[in-house]
Formats: sequence, structure tokens, C-alpha cells
Amino acid sequence: MTVQTLDPLTDNRWSEFVARQPDASIFHTKQWLRALQQTYGYKPVAFTTSTGNQLSNGVVFCQVRSWLTGNRLVSLPFSDHCQPLATGQELRVILDALHQSRRRRRWKYVELRPLSDEPVLNTPTEYSNSETFGFHRIDLTPDLDVIYRRFHESCIRRKIKRADREALQYEAGRSEKLLQNFGHLLLLTRRRHKLPPQPAAWFRNLAHYLGEALNIHLISKDSRPVASILTLQYKKSVVYKYGCSDARYHNLGGTPLLFWNAIQQSKEAGFEDFDLGRSALEDPGLSAFKEHLGAAGSELRYYRTPAQPIAQQGAQSGNSWARRALARLPDPLLIGAGRVLYRHLG
Repeated sequence: MTVQTLDPLTDNRWSEFVARQPDASIFHTKQWLRALQQTYGYKPVAFTTSTGNQLSNGVVFCQVRSWLTGNRLVSLPFSDHCQPLATGQELRVILDALHQSRRRRRWKYVELRPLSDEPVLNTPTEYSNSETFGFHRIDLTPDLDVIYRRFHESCIRRKIKRADREALQYEAGRSEKLLQNFGHLLLLTRRRHKLPPQPAAWFRNLAHYLGEALNIHLISKDSRPVASILTLQYKKSVVYKYGCSDARYHNLGGTPLLFWNAIQQSKEAGFEDFDLGRSALEDPGLSAFKEHLGAAGSELRYYRTPAQPIAQQGAQSGNSWARRALARLPDPLLIGAGRVLYRHLG
């Protein structure tokens, strides 16, 4: 077997292949890849051992070129997971070829972000575990009342009832007004976390290329935005990708109500799975919130060649002094920092 390369943005075989694959997600789609390319300048590329008019396997990556953080091949940047759509000998041939060509291509490393690492573990290669996250998902196949009863009584159900008493308003869609409100809340949230917000162009490109597969869910109090999440949908799954809120209104229960409405909407539309994404192991509060929503937890493991030195693990979160400095920037400079920095971080 020899490894072939293809451009998933222009080769129609890629979209046809992804549509047939049960393990494919929104992150494999041409639309997600196009948004990554347009926003950050990353070049998508897929590797396969297939020949002919139909693909039988493939692993998609983006080439990240950065003078700040180094050139690398990632599957995929800003994607919680991206399952290799290949197994066994086919996967091994692809991964070995990328490992062997790393130095010639001047890639600092090659990284996989599988949802299930079984194919990687069952394929002896030079790739080793580089990072581990928590991962949570909600099963939407039971009746809505069963899903609701799985919510934590005081942390979720009681707050939903409080939100109802406060007459909070819910809306969902992808209008310009919703995008603006989401951006406002995102800036508040990222500042609270001492981080710059993701570029506004990223969310506009996602809305443009993903179309009806993207939804912004918003909770308001007296017409003032309180909390918002952005979800993506593909096949039978809904993916929670981003969330933000105004901390002054946390006591009103807006965020639990937001998720409950999004879950009801997803269930009624026929989706079977609500993917809550990854959580950093050093953020137990986020994992606890997802568990309080009745989500089942597991581990999400990333793999890299060459192996990441232990001393570097977790370095992506940044030094505390840098985050303190970012937190002091006025809004225009903090937004500008996000536009500059994120293309180096994928």
C-alpha cells in the first residue's frame, strides 16, 4: 500500500466518503475545514491508501505554519476530536508514512485527536499519548422526562425552576443579532478567564459555511443577554462547542435553562447524542457541571509523534503572568490579541 494525498476542499471523494462513515463528525466535513482555512490560513490535507474513484479510508489534517509555535500537522485544530477514518494496516501505513516524513516536511510534530483511541492503540506506531482530557456526552434516546430526572436536583433542576420564575427568554438561530450578542458574552467570559476571545471572523465563517448545521442559543433577562452557547449538528449528533455568560446574572439559572432548551430542541429534532466536548483535567468544575446534566464521562486522549516531553505538557494554557497581563488590556486590544494569537495555537 502506498499513501496518497488529497485536498478535501476540492476532491469530491472526501465529502462522499465522510457521508458514508459512521465515525465521521462535523469536524470531518468540508465546511468545517473551509472555516479553518478562511479564518486561520491552515491548509487541510487528507491521507489515504485508496486509489480510484471511491475512498475506503482517510485521515484528515491541517498544516499549521507558525513562526511562534512551530510548523505541525494536526488532526484537527480547534476540534475537540477527529476520529481517524481508517483502521488496522491501512491506518498504520498512513501514520508510519507521516512519522517518516516529519523531518523532511519540517513538522515539529504530527498530532491525532481521536474520539476513540482503540484504532490507534491497536495499531503499533511511534505515536504516544500527549494530552488527556475529560469527555462528556448526553444520551438523547430516552424520553425527555427521563433525561430531565437525570439532572442534578439542586445544581440544575432547581436553577431551571428559578430561571422560569425570573421569566428568562430563550431564542435560537444564526442571525446577525444573535452573533453579536454571543460575541459580547464571549468577550466577558474570556476576560474573566484571563484569555483573549476567539476572532469574530471565526464565528462568522462557521455561520457562513455550516449554515443550518450551526445554532446560537441565547438566554436574556429583560432583553439583556445573559448566557449563550453555540452548537453544531451532524447526522445524529449535536455538539456543544462554545459557551459564554454574564457573571452578574449567574444566580438566575440562565445557563442550566439554556442547556435544557437546547437538549429539548435537539431531542425533538430527532438527534440521539448531545456531545458536550472536552474538559481540561485541571478544571474539575466544568466536568462536574457536565455530570450534573446527566452526561456520561470518559477520557479523550491525544497522540503525537515525536512524544511530547512531560515538562511541556499543559504549556498551551500559558504562563500566569501572561494571562494577568492580557486581563488588563482594554477591550479593543484584547480582541486584537485574539486575532493575532489564535492562528498560532491550533
